[in-house]
Amino acid sequence: MENDVPSEQRLLGSSRLKIAAEKARQRLLDDRNEDVFWKGKLATSALSTATAISTLGLLHKHYPSDQKGLPERNELLDYLATGTAWLANNQNEDGGWGDTTLSYSNIATTILAIAAIKLAEKEDDYPEVIESATAYVDKLGWIDGLKKRYGKDKTFAVPILTNAALAGLVPWSDVASLPFELACFPQSFYRFLRLPVVSYAIPALVGIGQAKYFHQKPWNPITRFLRSMTVKKSVKVLEQMQPASGGFLEAIPLTSFVAMSLISTGRASHAVTKSAVRFLVDTLREDGSWPIDTNLATWNTSLSLNALDNHQIDTAELGVTDWLLDCQNTEPHPFTGAAPGGWGWSDLSGAVPDCDDTPSAILALHSIRSSPSFHPENLPRIRRAAMQGIQWMLDLQNRDKGWPTFCKGWGKLPFDRSGADLSAHVLRALKAWESDLISEIGLFANQPAALTRVVRQGFEYLRSQQNTDGSWFPLWFGNQDHPEEENPVYGTAKVLLAYSCWGHLEQQPARRGFEWLVTNQNEDGGWGSGVAHQRLKNGQICNQRVGSSVEETALALETLLHSPNPKHQAKTVEKGLAWLINRVETDRYLDCSPIGFYFAKLWYHERLYPLIFTASTLGAALSHPSDSAESPGSEVPIE
Repeated sequence: MENDVPSEQRLLGSSRLKIAAEKARQRLLDDRNEDVFWKGKLATSALSTATAISTLGLLHKHYPSDQKGLPERNELLDYLATGTAWLANNQNEDGGWGDTTLSYSNIATTILAIAAIKLAEKEDDYPEVIESATAYVDKLGWIDGLKKRYGKDKTFAVPILTNAALAGLVPWSDVASLPFELACFPQSFYRFLRLPVVSYAIPALVGIGQAKYFHQKPWNPITRFLRSMTVKKSVKVLEQMQPASGGFLEAIPLTSFVAMSLISTGRASHAVTKSAVRFLVDTLREDGSWPIDTNLATWNTSLSLNALDNHQIDTAELGVTDWLLDCQNTEPHPFTGAAPGGWGWSDLSGAVPDCDDTPSAILALHSIRSSPSFHPENLPRIRRAAMQGIQWMLDLQNRDKGWPTFCKGWGKLPFDRSGADLSAHVLRALKAWESDLISEIGLFANQPAALTRVVRQGFEYLRSQQNTDGSWFPLWFGNQDHPEEENPVYGTAKVLLAYSCWGHLEQQPARRGFEWLVTNQNEDGGWGSGVAHQRLKNGQICNQRVGSSVEETALALETLLHSPNPKHQAKTVEKGLAWLINRVETDRYLDCSPIGFYFAKLWYHERLYPLIFTASTLGAALSHPSDSAESPGSEVPIE
């Protein structure tokens, strides 16, 4: 076949592949916490650090007489000093800040960083930092720049402006009013009320809405009176939603926005505030910074189990089964009102069940029950948990036949609509448990046609979401070098895995998707972009990386191993494997890229992502048929 890699040079089946796969597999096993689960480590976030500093700065300014449960004022000064120093030392050369240390500058994080330094009363210590940051924001237009970034979604734009108003950067007249009184309705009503924020932002709706109300009350006395009647009741909603950890969604920004709003309106000693401040202190890192969230332990663990399954590792022997089952929600969730059955991203109390972590956990349970050492007596509880999770997902399906993240029918705001990556993940989970679902005790007992209908609807949704070029966009992952910050490599790879497991590889959408992946392979053999040039103000270069990303390359490769086109195996896969194996051999397979989207399109990267994705792909490649089972593969070009 023209341009094919000669069989004696192929990496599929080679000793190089086996050595690299073993290295990645062992590193993943060694990365467990307490020899049970995978906690990982989220990127340090300039945005989180800024919002936490603003909160603690306001607390220092409005320190209450009832200080029980709060840090001492001297402690607050220490936090403010180390936090602002971290911000100053991590400012980008253009004067702005990105969400992570690998992210490009953006207007939102930069405004928040300026506000933080001012509220910490440290602007005299960093005049040049403030000057260059202000020039960066001036160039983008402040309010107009924020509107351009967030459009109609007020979930994050209004909290940013509130934080800026508290720092005196913008007038309160520029901060939109949020209807905090609507939070007093039962949760089941929320999706009918056309709220201006997404489903997970109810705490911000209350906290930020009340901050605006108290700092600039409505001119209409009737409106002012009616809204005043719901202040206490809506704060009660905050109390009910706040988890034991104190962190709303385990997220530093959301928790900070709520706390700074309460502090600035004379409620620094309120129980919600004290709990939120405790959470901020507990999540502070040694260098004075904060991550975007506490951890993604459940997500990382289920992804790791599914990756190790590709290596034919006996996952039942890893001792993680009980831990994973304990992460399943068994009662209605106080934050979203979600029914029992789903999994969130973390084992911590602030995590919320969602439709990406749930199918991932269900797939991990399938891997565990398929293990050689799995004890049949454990099957009933494993099956029961999987069926509850699947029922939870089925109940979440939207009218467009796709699956959203948290809540059904909330509308079209970003991160509340159905997503191609989520829907494909659900379809894969359904396939893994198909025989159980249609058994006599299954959810579709003796009704296989009903399951077939759900699956058909899911694929109809995926077809409707395919882009004209053959790719799919995911909901929760992006690429900062893409014109719209989308990540078609991630989205296309995840959707094609669903087509593969259901045997739909010859369907036109799948064929177009594979061709898109092949066409968009980079010259170096990888996929995506790992470009990240961040410079400190003294000119020192840090975090410099050019070329493809480990995460996207691994995902594309694992997907292309399922391609029915032999040319893809002989050319594209081999070239991609050369790139990935070289990264393992040179220890660059652990390099992170900011591909993750958190709430409100905030960038993050996770230390375990490149490792998990690499281990999964190389494990899949090991078991892939090859006509050169022991070829050395040493002459395949690396770059």
